[in-house]
Amino acid sequence: MSERAIEIRPTSLPLERSGRHAPAAIGPPPRVLHVVESLDRGAVENWLLRMLEFAVSSGMPTNWTFYCTNGPGALDARANAAGARVVHSPVPIGAKAEFMRALRAHLRRNPYDALHAHHDLTSGAYLLAAAGLPINRRIVHIHNADESLPTPNAIKQAVLRPALRRICLTLADRIVANSNHCLDSFLAGRKRRPNKDVVHYYGIDPAPFAGAKPDRAAFRRRHGFAEDARIVLFVGRMVPEKNPVFAVDVIAAMRGGDPRVVGLFAGAGSLEAGVRERAAALGVQSAITCLGWRSDTPELMAGSDWFILPHPEHPPEGFGIAVVEAQLAGLRLLLSLGVADDPLLSTAAVRRLSLQQRPREWATAALDLWSAPAPSREATLRAFHSSPMAMDRALGDLIRLHNP
Repeated sequence: MSERAIEIRPTSLPLERSGRHAPAAIGPPPRVLHVVESLDRGAVENWLLRMLEFAVSSGMPTNWTFYCTNGPGALDARANAAGARVVHSPVPIGAKAEFMRALRAHLRRNPYDALHAHHDLTSGAYLLAAAGLPINRRIVHIHNADESLPTPNAIKQAVLRPALRRICLTLADRIVANSNHCLDSFLAGRKRRPNKDVVHYYGIDPAPFAGAKPDRAAFRRRHGFAEDARIVLFVGRMVPEKNPVFAVDVIAAMRGGDPRVVGLFAGAGSLEAGVRERAAALGVQSAITCLGWRSDTPELMAGSDWFILPHPEHPPEGFGIAVVEAQLAGLRLLLSLGVADDPLLSTAAVRRLSLQQRPREWATAALDLWSAPAPSREATLRAFHSSPMAMDRALGDLIRLHNP
C-alpha cells in the first residue's frame, strides 16, 4: 500500500532574517519528520505551521516533513507553500501493527536526521517503529498532561501507560514538554536529566493581538449586545476539559454586581448545548452569545474586557496559548488553578481561583480586576519579547532541538 503524499521541495530562499536568537545555518538544514494528527485545527499543528512560516520569513532554511496519522487536513496547502512535505499515513493509527509497519517503511525509504513525535505517550510506538534506523535525533514532545491513549479500553490504557513511558524515556534523545507541569508529569517523579528533559514554550506571533483595535460600540452591536456592555470572553474547545459551563455560572454571578456584563463564547464541542441550557436555566440567555468555531480570535479578544478559563485542576492545562494571546490583547484574566504559571507574563492582570470557590467569589474577583487600571499593552509587549515565547527565540530553540 503506497503513501499519499503532497510534496514541495524545502525552501532556502535568502529572505531577511528577523530571528536574532536563531542559530546561524551551517550546511543543509536537518531533515525532520514531525509525526502529527492532521494539519487542521489542532493547536500543536497550528503552532508547528506558525514556526515553519516564521522560519521561511526569517530566511532560515528548513527541511520538514509532516507525517499525518489522521489523513488530510485543511492546512496541508499552507504547509506545502512554506516548503514542507506532507505525507498521509496509508494505514489508520487504530490498526496498530499495520500502522507501525507503514511508518517504519516510510522511515526506511526516506532518511531523516530527526524524528519529532508529538503524541505524548503514544510517541513510544513511533520510537519502536524507528528502532535501529540511522536517525540522529529522536524527540518525544509532550503537549498535555492527560496521558490519554488511542484506546477506549481502561485496562489496556493502564497496562500501556508505564510501558510506553519506559520506551520514551529509554529510546528518546530528548523529552520535550510545553510547560514545566507537563514535563514533570511525564517524568512521573524522575529527576530531569540535564540537556535531555527540557521545556520548550510555543512561539506566539504578537502582531495580530497587539494591533487589533476594533470599534468597541460597533463590535458590541455586531454581537447583539448593548454598546456599553462589558464582555467576558471564553475562547477554546467547548468540552469538559475546558469547563465552559462554569464560565456561564460566573457571568451570571457577575451580572448581579453589574448588569452590563455579558458573555461571548468562541469555540465548538460537546458542551455547546450545555452552555446554552445553563444560560437559560440561570435566566441569562439574552446575555450569552455562542459564536461556534472562529478564526478571528485577535479581534474577539481586542473587543472584549475579560478572558476566562476555568480549566479543571486535575489534570491542569498543558500550556494555554490563548492565555498568552489574551494578555497581548490587553485583557484581564480570570483563571482557575488548573492553569499553570508558565503562560503568565510579569505584567498580567490576573486572578487565579480554585473551582471549589463559588461563582460569586469568581465574580467578585473579576469585578475587582475591572476596578483597577487596564493592563498596559506596551508593557505587556516588552515583557513578551523578553520571554521564551517570542517567535525568534522560540524558533532558535526549536532548531537547536533538531541538531545532534
